[in-house]
Amino acid sequence: MFDIADAAVEGAMAAGAVYADARVTARTTRSINVQNADVEDISLGEDTGVGVRALIGSSWGFFATDQLTTAAARRAGERAAEIARASASVPGAPIELADVPIDQATWVTPHEQHPMQVSMADQADLLVASTRTMLEVPEVKLARGSLEFWDIHTWLVSSQGHRIDQTLVLSGGGISAMAIGDGETQIRSYPQSFGQFESGGWETVLAWDYLGNAPRMADEAAALLTAAEMEECRKPLILEGSQVALQIHESVGHAIELDRILGWEAAFAGTSHLELAKLGQHRYGSELMNITADATIAGSLGSFGYDDEGTPARSVDIVKDGIWVGVLSGRDSAHLAGLEPGGMVKADGYDRLPMVRMTNVGLLPGDSSLDEMIASTEDGVYMATNRSWSIDDRRLNFQVGCEIGWEIKDGVKTRMLKNPTYTGITPQFWGSMDMLAGPDEWVFWGTPNCGKGQPMQVARTGHPAVPARFHDVRMGVRG
Repeated sequence: MFDIADAAVEGAMAAGAVYADARVTARTTRSINVQNADVEDISLGEDTGVGVRALIGSSWGFFATDQLTTAAARRAGERAAEIARASASVPGAPIELADVPIDQATWVTPHEQHPMQVSMADQADLLVASTRTMLEVPEVKLARGSLEFWDIHTWLVSSQGHRIDQTLVLSGGGISAMAIGDGETQIRSYPQSFGQFESGGWETVLAWDYLGNAPRMADEAAALLTAAEMEECRKPLILEGSQVALQIHESVGHAIELDRILGWEAAFAGTSHLELAKLGQHRYGSELMNITADATIAGSLGSFGYDDEGTPARSVDIVKDGIWVGVLSGRDSAHLAGLEPGGMVKADGYDRLPMVRMTNVGLLPGDSSLDEMIASTEDGVYMATNRSWSIDDRRLNFQVGCEIGWEIKDGVKTRMLKNPTYTGITPQFWGSMDMLAGPDEWVFWGTPNCGKGQPMQVARTGHPAVPARFHDVRMGVRG
């Protein structure tokens, strides 16, 4: 595979590129979906090919092929250079790349049991048993479970000397119970609304104990049918960890992508309210807010040894004591901004151009706990598990819905609330954060379906988070 990547780079350089890199990627996937104790589908996928980038002047060129011969790879490199040259006919300053270590290395996701080596029958049986358990609650009419696994093997070569052999092993899934009542439906999902995904093997799925948590999901879904409707109010809000992770993803993660800040990218998720000139000065949140982008966290979904430019994984401070101090960048955008590259460039398969993506953009823990937050709240609301979200294209104004909520009165979680929502403006919302749970409640939540770009690319990102409290939040807004 290195020979094929070498041929692609050589073709691009011979055609006039000043820099080129090529990735041969072999990706294997498995997904299993179960509904009401019946296996709906099992899907297996494989794709292999080589994609090559070529840099000429102000522009990148990219070309990919699934023909894995050195001749086809060389032609792909030549085509990438042709595209770069044509694109560079539009006036613009030459692109320069920030310096990174030039490594020759092998890296594999740490894992105990490769998910593709576990029988599909055993994996399906876990979902069948979990959904059957949820159906024991009469109000639950639709019980679902799913699992998805990836093995992504990449061989990366660059004209500067990179030779990286990397294999990512990613696993995850989840279950959900839908209760149907008189003119309404309610849903409870576990571990979060679109499942929980991590770097690792089958052991990461087993650790979440789907079967043991299935009865609680079914009971809560049924109880929501007769729960009180949330009323509009303004008071303290406590969010459980996976909802904090969603809030990080939408109001921090996309906003700190340097290509959006520079105006290079606006597809799918818009631009950003951040201005590079205010880096190191802009207050993003309260002094409790410390965000890092750390691709080195073992087990988190956005972890790797090297990004798709060959930059080693590292931890980058994004928000420090509430002040915005860092971005998600690649070698080209980092050089333009005068920053050290963060190793945050990834591609969704061999046939997609690598772009700036989130790694593990996470909130560092504080020194409190969920129990302490509830106990110290006189009159507030606790919400869990995302159900919907809407945010403007600058990542500022948002409205979010959760699956379930509870009133808090005099430090005690009391009656259940259905259809809870909250709304806010990014810096004001994060600025209102006044309590954070500690390291014992730090969970590496994973998002398997982050979209960006045209044609759209799907990335798998991590969001370490803990439960948090925010004061004076507007909730229960309808319309």
